[in-house]
Amino acid sequence: MGLEQGKEAEEKASLYLQSLGYRILERNFHSKFGELDIVALKGDILHFCEVKFSHHYDPLPRITPSKMQKIIKTVQYYFMRHPSSYDYEIDAILVTPETIEIIKNISY
Repeated sequence: MGLEQGKEAEEKASLYLQSLGYRILERNFHSKFGELDIVALKGDILHFCEVKFSHHYDPLPRITPSKMQKIIKTVQYYFMRHPSSYDYEIDAILVTPETIEIIKNISY
């Protein structure tokens, strides 16, 4: 995915989450371990969202076990920087030209 397509997919995902009542806290949170595309709050749950885009195939397989480890380490770093008592989950947001789908609480 090109940088421009990635930014567009993240923007679409952010707007979609907001339409569902999520409050976007951060986008593109970086650590030495990796990046969190979107950090959002809905109710009393923090959502760490990995956005994947594809024109022609299911983008979910691109969230590999290695990628999940980087996300988990980055979530831990996020909590070190932003202590919180909120529960959390790691979600995937799959964006295609026609659809946006949220897969909640992904894990490997």
